[in-house]
Formats: sequence, structure tokens, C-alpha cells
Amino acid sequence: MSAEGLVAALLADTGDEAWPARVPDRLDALLDAMPGPARAGVRMGLAAVETYAVARTGRRLAALDLDGREEVLGALGGRPALAPLLDVLKVLVLLAAATERLLAVSGGPAAGPAPEDPPLDCTPAHAWPARSTADAVVVGSGAGGAMAARTLARAGLSVVVLEEGEHHSTASFGRRAPLDRFTELYRDGGATFALGNPPLLLPVGRAVGGTTVVNSGTCYRTPAPVLERWSRHGFRLAERFGPWLDEVERTVRVATQPLDVLGNNGLLALAGAERLGWRAGPLRRNAPGCRGSCQCVVGCPTGAKQSVQLSVLPDACTAGAKVVTGARVRRILLDRDRPGEPRAAGVQVRRPDGSRLEILSPLVVTAAGALQTPALLRRSGLGGHPRLGRNLSVHPATSVAGRFAERVTSWQGVLQSAGIEELHDRGILIEATASPPGMSSFVLPGLGRALRRELEGAEHLATLGAMIADRPSGRVQGRERTLVRYDLDRRDGDRLMTAVRAMGRLLFAAGAEEVLTGIPCAPRARSLGELDELLAAVDARRLHLSAFHPTGTAAAGDDPERAPVDPEGRVRGVRGVLVADASVLPSCPEVNPQLSVMAAALGITESLVEREGGRPQR
Repeated sequence: MSAEGLVAALLADTGDEAWPARVPDRLDALLDAMPGPARAGVRMGLAAVETYAVARTGRRLAALDLDGREEVLGALGGRPALAPLLDVLKVLVLLAAATERLLAVSGGPAAGPAPEDPPLDCTPAHAWPARSTADAVVVGSGAGGAMAARTLARAGLSVVVLEEGEHHSTASFGRRAPLDRFTELYRDGGATFALGNPPLLLPVGRAVGGTTVVNSGTCYRTPAPVLERWSRHGFRLAERFGPWLDEVERTVRVATQPLDVLGNNGLLALAGAERLGWRAGPLRRNAPGCRGSCQCVVGCPTGAKQSVQLSVLPDACTAGAKVVTGARVRRILLDRDRPGEPRAAGVQVRRPDGSRLEILSPLVVTAAGALQTPALLRRSGLGGHPRLGRNLSVHPATSVAGRFAERVTSWQGVLQSAGIEELHDRGILIEATASPPGMSSFVLPGLGRALRRELEGAEHLATLGAMIADRPSGRVQGRERTLVRYDLDRRDGDRLMTAVRAMGRLLFAAGAEEVLTGIPCAPRARSLGELDELLAAVDARRLHLSAFHPTGTAAAGDDPERAPVDPEGRVRGVRGVLVADASVLPSCPEVNPQLSVMAAALGITESLVEREGGRPQR
């Protein structure tokens, strides 16, 4: 089903400019990167809109004039059963439209000189032998996997890192538009989501370097109250996190972001916080020499952000580790012939062409992430623990925008630049966050002419995002393909509404003329009183919500009944299988979790080396 009619209607395309005509092709490319069920759902949605237009007017959307299209969109938006569908389609169209508009204005991506990346020993899966051996196999090359691989390789083990995604160089990022990179760098083309009330978009990376390639670069140390909670849960390594966090910070070169590169978006957030007397400041990030290209979430084109394929994996490879790309681990191989618990014997891997290879090893470290590790353990016959896949936290998040008289051009500067911590003790962390146009979780209000005006006036918007420390309200099901379920807890919904009010107050204090909420039925307020009145009539399920940082689905702890993984990261019921990713964190980390995950992986693997003298028992 073609999207031309809907695109023309949503963008009020009169044919006066060339870029809107390119949006349908851009949208098709975005859909092609999505998994089959999501793609089919969108196509069905497009068909439903066209069916409605024909039923109402006797003509398809593309055949109607501007007024006719807007009349159909207005009628659709006024029907409770169809309005959410239109909202989803609008988000996708805006992704494609903002990209095309930016390319039209800028003339295309600027492929400036990029630094040469540190060398990695990468081999595509098709070129790896069908049978090989190693002392340790690490499944996943993100924050946890990279740190585990470096620790084990430095201890003298032969290490193979398996990554389902591909390796992308810094130079390649500068040659492509942000949306083109978006569909390649994220699992399911960025369309991973959690089913529930409400459904949540939950984007995760899939590339050498994992989600560190596409995160904001924000680096918070694990808060002391969180470490105390983890220790009470029985994750005793949390008591020793301090030195491991120090080591991780040195490795990825964490420092406070200087003011001169923050950009107007961050500076306005800091100004508003200062006028309110709120705790705030530039964020600490792993991006020395950041040039403010605001493209962290689609791969840094300057190489400033020290994601692990630039900072940790090169050290691992120098110590002898090897990385295999395009390698989906089907299952962990087990030796069940010896008495007692089964032991790890290696992994079976599927190549992109469907053929398989095996790597025999007495140690397997799964670092596939909180959404994929449970499925891998189930496929391997290790999914018997009743809590495996449960205990999922996801940092539910929402965004608002403020319209200013002056130009903000929020996408020039640091993508996530300032942290406002005034409400952090209440579980709310606000960060000044601005993505490349169309990539933000904030959704512009309006349809047709109104939406087109908003898109063309986006230079005057400053955006803020808030994430909340949530109760573990989700679970990950499935073996071959994961199914994520998550229902927003009522307390967490209240926190999100508090966060929206706080962000509105901050923007008005910074001088915003109006605040855009992203809520279709209450899109804008021109004063704090008006904002409070609008928000009193809605609940959190009406917000545009997304989620980040999934954790906890293979939590470590000392209670065998509640923790699938023991206090030192070992999967219960098997020898030689460790978990070293966000799965092991017992509860929501309450901050951007990269440092926490890396410290946990460092602690788990260092403990193994100390315990076994550097060599896993065969």
C-alpha cells in the first residue's frame, strides 16, 4: 500500500517544494528495515486510512485537494478508535520528512575528514571456520561484552567475541544521512517495542559496540542508594563497584562536557534551572573533543564519543581477542556427560546465509543484552528458572518542547547536554536532549497545514526529556524471537506526569513563549497555569512514551528462588556460563546505565579470573 496520499495529507504538500515528494520513498526504506510483523502492521494502517478516505469522500487521499485531505485527517483524528493509528503513522512520516527537509536545506550529509579508528580484529561469520576452539566465547560486543572480552584476553585467555550486527567505521557515519544509519544500527530498524498499556518503543543497538554506538554518551556513576539496594538483593559485587567504576571512567575518558559546545538547547535548560534554583549542570560524557554534531544516536561522525568499539574492544584485540560479525548465536553447547551440573562446551552460531559454525569453549559469557540474553538461555536448555525474563525495568521516558522567539536550532550542539537533578530523589531525571530532526521521541502537534508549520518552525524549539526510575513491570518472553511485555505502573505514570509539569516549568523559566506537550488532545500551553489545567485532564498513557536501558531480566542475587544468576554472575544450574550485561542488574539503575553495566561486567570477569587463576576449568 503506497504512502503517497497520507504523506501528502500530513505534510500539506502543494508541490511547491521538491523534498515532500521524496518522503514516501524514504518511508518505504524505513519500513523495509523493520521486522515483518511491524511492517505488515504499518501497511495495514495505511490501507485503513485509505479505506476510510474512500468511504468518506469516494476518492483516495492522493486524488483529493488540500482541503479535502485535511477534512479526512480531521475526521480520522476525531475518532477514538482510529486516532492512535493515525498518531503512529504520523511518527513514521515525521521521521522520513524531517530527514528529507534537512537534506534539502543543508544539501546533504557533510562527509568531512574523520579520524582513523583504532584497529579491530574483525572477521565476517562467512569467513570464520566451521569448527574452532577458544578459551572463552563472549556473546555480544556492547558495554558488557567488550569489557568482559578485554578482561579475559588480558588474563591470557584466547577470546572470541560474537556480534550479530556489523562493524561500522566512523568515516562511514559521515557519508550517510542520519535516518539511513538509524535503520542499520538498531535492531529491527529501530522498531523494537514492548507490548502493553501503553505500548512503548524500546530502541536497542545492533552493531559492533552494541548500544554504546547509538547512545547519548551520558555517563553517570551508579548512585550509592542503588548500589546499597543491589547489595541487599545479594549482588555482592555491588559493594566493590567504586574501583571498577573508576577504571571504566578512565577507559572511556569520562569528563564534564564544556559549555562552549553544549549548544542553545542545553544552555536554555541550564538558564531555566538557574532561575528556578534547581540542581543542574552540564552532563559528564565519554566524548572528549566533542564538536556538537548532535548525532550520537546514529553513530558519532567525528569519533569523539568513545563507544566501546573505539575504546575497549581495540584493547581486547591487542591482547588477542577476535571479533566475528554477522554471527547470531543459536545456542550454548553443553556437556552433560559428566556427573553433576552440565558444563559449557561452546556455542553454535548461524551465519547470515543460514549455514552454521561451532566454537568449542569451556567458558561462555552472554552479554547479548536484557532483551536477548533470556531467549539465548532458553534456546540452550537453560531457561528453567521461573524468574528468567522477568523483573524488566526500562526507564520510561517522555519529552516536551518549548517554543522560543529566538532561533534555538537544537540539533546544533551536544545531543544530551545538561542534566537537571532537582527531582532525582523522587525518581525523575531530566536531561536536555535534542536529536537530529525527526529522530526525537518528541512529536510535533497538528496535521496537514498545522503540522507543516510546526515542522518549518522547528528551529525555534528547545526540547527536554525525562526518564523515571520504574518498578520492574515487564517481562521478556520467547526463544527464537523475543516478545517484550510491559504495563506502566500507576506510580510510574504519576512520576511521568510530574516530570512533564517540571519540564514545562523549566522551559517557561528559560523564556519559552509556549510549551508543546506532545499530547494530541492537549498539545500546547502558553502559561504554567494553562499547562497544569491541560495535564489535569489526561494521564500518562496519553503521553508520547518511549523507553530505554532495559535491565534486570537475569538478575544476580543470593536467593536461588528469586535470582537466575548467582552473586558473581554465574547462571544457576550450569558451570561455565556467565551473564555480563544489563540483565544482571537487580533493579533499575536510575541513571543512564553504561558505566554500571561495564563495571558489572568488569567485576564479574575479574572475579572469575581471581577465582580460577585466569583459566576456566575444563
